[in-house]
Amino acid sequence: MKHQLQKRWLVGVTASVIMSLSLTAIADSSRAFVPMGTSDSVGVIDLANYQVTATIPGTINTHGSALTPDGRYLVVGSLTARESQSEVIRPESVTEDEHAVHHGNESATAGENTNTGLIYLVDTNTNLIDRVIEVPGPVHHVMVTADGRYAVSTHPMGGGISVVDLDSGDLVETVATGPAPNYVVESDNGQSLLVSNTGNGTISEVDTRHWFVKRNLRVDGGPEHMVIAPDNERLYITDGISGEVAALELSEGIVAARYEVGEEPHGVGLSADGETLYATSKEGNLVVRIELASGARHSAPLSPAPYHLAVSPVDDQLLVTSRAESKLWVLDAKSLQIIKEIRLSGIGHQISVETH
Repeated sequence: MKHQLQKRWLVGVTASVIMSLSLTAIADSSRAFVPMGTSDSVGVIDLANYQVTATIPGTINTHGSALTPDGRYLVVGSLTARESQSEVIRPESVTEDEHAVHHGNESATAGENTNTGLIYLVDTNTNLIDRVIEVPGPVHHVMVTADGRYAVSTHPMGGGISVVDLDSGDLVETVATGPAPNYVVESDNGQSLLVSNTGNGTISEVDTRHWFVKRNLRVDGGPEHMVIAPDNERLYITDGISGEVAALELSEGIVAARYEVGEEPHGVGLSADGETLYATSKEGNLVVRIELASGARHSAPLSPAPYHLAVSPVDDQLLVTSRAESKLWVLDAKSLQIIKEIRLSGIGHQISVETH
């Protein structure tokens, strides 16, 4: 009897240890979510093992993505236009419409589009679509506000942004910003949003208390992707026309510096301390690292067509997709050398990285 009790106790302890180790492994894990455009799915990558662990089906031509601050939900946006529906359509009843262009009708304003778009709210615990929400036009890029309350989408065909309340699923605001709005980031502790308008070379600053554009800042060229410094003082913007990253001094509203990247720069990111800038040159087949204090520039070849970029919390690594092939590179952030090449089932777009 004593032996059996000891055996049961040992089995129980072993099970508890295994469960504890499993939970610790889950807690310490990090995943990247990669919308894959016209393959109509989102890839889930385990960054510890460099493996695609799941594919989220049921989306249409998703391009933009963003995680809620707690990592519980992923918001992804469809870049395909569809006819407006009076009710929210569940994934199984959504039909394919004509493909939306990246840079649409510059004379349109937010809310005037006859076509609508969709954003999907995905439960990251189950990798299942929890909700589908209609928004005014095809969606390019997406962000979730730091308080987790709103999902904000840019609408290149509509000339503005839309704001969805994630609790209710309601569209609560649309704000006209300018022609071909591309990217959106948050600043000033959530008091402002910054939107790049590729069509007229401006950045719109949107007041989030009253939802209006309080100023437009001219950067010229073709502003696209953006990343904001940790101190909210500078906004770094890829300029698809000049082949540079522009550093916009937000307090003064002027471009304080420009950094050479290469032809058709696209993705941009910052190190956690805000001291190192990373960018991709899609046409130049380069990835670039710039030390902001000294301006020193380092580059490495990366082919073909390095595209979207995200800074991973795992071991100072960069995640870069290809515009020409269905793959994602994992790079060492210091040497810019390839650590791993991960095959995808489609072209990877705006990368969202989960941290624990």
